[in-house]
Amino acid sequence: MMVTESLGLVIAAMAGGAVNAVAGGGTLITFPVLLLFGTPPVIANATSTLALVAGTSGGIYGYREHLGPVRQWLWRFAPVSVLGGVLGAILLTCTSNRVFSKLVPFLILFATLLFLAQGVFRRFGSPGVHTSSKGKHRAVWGAVFFQFAVAVYGGYFGAGIGILMLASLGFMGLSHIHEMNTLKTILASLINLVAAGWFIGAGLIHWPKAGVMTAGALFGYFLGAHYAQRIPPQQVRLIITLIGFIISVVTFYEQFCQ
Repeated sequence: MMVTESLGLVIAAMAGGAVNAVAGGGTLITFPVLLLFGTPPVIANATSTLALVAGTSGGIYGYREHLGPVRQWLWRFAPVSVLGGVLGAILLTCTSNRVFSKLVPFLILFATLLFLAQGVFRRFGSPGVHTSSKGKHRAVWGAVFFQFAVAVYGGYFGAGIGILMLASLGFMGLSHIHEMNTLKTILASLINLVAAGWFIGAGLIHWPKAGVMTAGALFGYFLGAHYAQRIPPQQVRLIITLIGFIISVVTFYEQFCQ
């Protein structure tokens, strides 16, 4: 690789890692840059997945103070995340991602609108005295099923899974944004880890590019997770919403205006 390409991939991976640590959507930075430097789409997708999952450890370390409160949720969401991630990766290696990629803008926009409106829905839809236990139980298992669908999508392409998970966790009743980000980061890392393992076995990784991007993603994840916790929760929510809308606009333009 030329110096310009290496530098571009490192910067893209840093930005992608930081965005993933805050809200998700880093794939929409790393994937187009890999395409820009002539990487075939499927190889670019697989290489981007490996680079970002390797850097996720920086994000988890940055959120280490919030690991305790989210442990109770991991046993519910981790198994379906692993299963869905494997299934999505298998689908990518067996089918074209052209049709599925056209759904990406709609999924991200829908998730962003959900995330934006979750507070309103929670106020109007708070369970009463007679339905609190049953309503909470249904919400949890509904979120588990939704997480499986997100994991399949994440293993297949993965752009915006963080926003999808944050929206789901919000409707489930979680309200502490940094704890939500911690759980989202761990689950996203599991999805990408099993998908990356499948891609390695299928020989879809461009190793030189994956190497330089991993270094950038690790640094970006750590900075994103570390400094996001210094921002008031309301501002973090605003940043997440803006990221979601920006990603939606970019993907709509790429899919339908070019």
